[in-house]
Formats: sequence, structure tokens, C-alpha cells
Amino acid sequence: MLLVAVSGGIDSMCLAEKVRLEGGPFAIAHCNFHLRGKESDGDEAFVKAWADANGIPCHVRHFETSAYATEQGISVEMAARRLRYHWFGELCRQLGYSGVAVAHNANDNAETLLLNLLRGTGIRGLLGMKAEGFIPDPEFSDIPLLRPLLGMTRVEIEAFAAEHGLSWREDATNALNDFKRNKIRNLVFPVFREINPSFVQTLNRDMERFAEALPAEVLSSEPVATLGRIRGRGPLPAGQWEGRRGVAPEGSEDSTSAGRVFVHEKGSFGVREMEFEVKEEVWDGTKEVKQPAGMLILDADKAGELVEGSWETGDWIRPLGAPGKKKLQDWFTDHHIPADEKPFVRLYKRADDPHHVVAIAGWCIDHSVRVTQSTRRILRISAKND
Repeated sequence: MLLVAVSGGIDSMCLAEKVRLEGGPFAIAHCNFHLRGKESDGDEAFVKAWADANGIPCHVRHFETSAYATEQGISVEMAARRLRYHWFGELCRQLGYSGVAVAHNANDNAETLLLNLLRGTGIRGLLGMKAEGFIPDPEFSDIPLLRPLLGMTRVEIEAFAAEHGLSWREDATNALNDFKRNKIRNLVFPVFREINPSFVQTLNRDMERFAEALPAEVLSSEPVATLGRIRGRGPLPAGQWEGRRGVAPEGSEDSTSAGRVFVHEKGSFGVREMEFEVKEEVWDGTKEVKQPAGMLILDADKAGELVEGSWETGDWIRPLGAPGKKKLQDWFTDHHIPADEKPFVRLYKRADDPHHVVAIAGWCIDHSVRVTQSTRRILRISAKND
């Protein structure tokens, strides 16, 4: 039995009607994010009424989205995304739904392509969304996520709604340009439409061609590590991290043991087109410690012997300034790291406590290795620019 996400807008009402016409059993899930006051409550009432009229089970969940976004330090848009997909996963797990269908369409896919290009997400970003995938939540990443409308444009959806006499709710915030996606939809797309009235279909065909042109091994081995922002060079393709294990500092003997790389000697570490550098410096407490993006600075004595490697179950860190330790799995979730990117995140762990992460490359250090007035030696771990 399928779970269909329905907001009450034209896209999701079209999806619900299409699934209903197919005749198979399904249920509806509606999120009330409490972002638009009475309008949000009106959307909920509308979806419930449609479900009741058609004899469809309807699940509703209320979220304090703005408070959650503030608490997590993320955008409201991202907060809503995380909350809804986690709830969808819970429903599937608890009630046995076979998967979740959402109403993303060809216009949404074209918007995603442009957003990915602007974010610099590399090869994988050129592919846009997939018609079939999995819920983007680490706890429920085995639950299928379907996008049955991905081949339909907004014009085609509007035609279907008119043909079948569908009603829907208009979200007034779609006309606002507060979100990046809305800016593309409202400001950029009209210009594209002047140049090419069929630009949505063109961009979607381009994404299909990109997928056909790329070898399968590239797609499977080169997920984009968006967290690899190194010294202004933009996101570092995760494939460039590949092969890091077993690479010893120049001039030293092989430093590996059981697939681990010990950072007991300083120097340069070659990784395909990039080189990583570990520098040790004396620090007398008078110099200002500057930590540019992509560079990690930590107390060398507190860190001790380090092991460079990737994520394993049981890894944890106490982020700088945090009140307590956090599982790496939870840290990934907080920072929206997709499951296929996790193996490419570079970590530095204690040799004597291999699950204690003291640094996450390009992101943060553990509170225990922070530089203080008592620090005498520091380590700088960074990528070298050409």
C-alpha cells in the first residue's frame, strides 16, 4: 500500500487523483507546518475533506517548523524537508506502507538542476531528481521514494486538473521571492521562457542525456561531497578523496595498518589532483589563531597520534563549543549529508580511541583539541592550492 504526500496544492492533488484513478489502495499524509497561520489550517481541512469524500485514509501531522529551524540552526525550507521525510519514514515503518509518492514534476526538476549548478554540486548535480529513489533520511534510507509526475510539466498538470475538475489550494508564499527556488521560478524562468518556450522539457531531456552519457561506474563512485569546500575552490568531488587510505606522507614509509592512515608524520599527502598538508607550528599564545574555511587548527599535544579515515558505526565527536558529544550519524543528519556522501567525508580520529573523531575535514574540530592559552604546538590540516 502506497503513502501519498498531499499538501493540497495543484501538483499533489493531481498526484492523488492519478493514484486514485489507478484503483489501487493508498493512504494520504499531510503536513501542517504552521507557517501560514489560518491558511495552513485551511490546507489541512481541504485535504481531509477530499480524503473523506473519496474514502482514503488520511494521516496528519503538526510541526512547529520555525522553532525547529531555529533550534537546529537551519533554514525553514530545510527544516520542513527534514521533518516531513522523517515522518513519512516513520509512517511507512510503523504501518507497513511500501513507499512514499511525492508530487515533484518536470518544472521542479528544472529548478533543481539550476540550483545544483549554482551550488557547484558537480557531475551528480547535472542529473536532477530521479523518478525512483529512497527517502533522504538516514534512519529510513531503505524506504522507496517515488516521483510519478516527474515527466509532467506544470502546464500539463494544469491541463489534467482542468480535465478532471480538480480543486486545489494556492500557497500565497509561492509568489514571494524569499526562497532560492522561488527566485528561480518567479524571476529566472520567465526569461528562459522568452528564449525557449519549451525550456522545461529541454532541461529535463538534457538531464536524461547527462545520465546516459556518464558511465555507471562514474555515477556510483563519484557522489559529490558538498562538504568538501576547500579554501574557496568550491565543493570537492568525493572521488578525489578515493584512494586516500594507504597513501603515506612523501619521504616516509607506508603508514597504513588495517586500512588506516596514521598522521604521525607531517608533510604532504597526494590524493589525485589535490594535495593535503599537515603542518606543525609552535604557538606561544600571542599570535591570533585564524582558521579559514577548509582549514582545521588544533592543539597538537591534546590531539596526540591521529588516524585519518572515514566514517564507521560508533564514531562520535563533541563539536567545538557543544555541551556534549554527538554521534557522527546525528552530525551528518544535522548537516544534511546524503547517505552516499558519508563514506567520502575525511575524519581524523584518536589512534588510541578510534571512534573518537577530533576533526572533520573542512568542517570542525572536537572541543577537546581546541587551542587555548596553554597550547604550545598546533596542527594545521588543510588542502594545498595549486
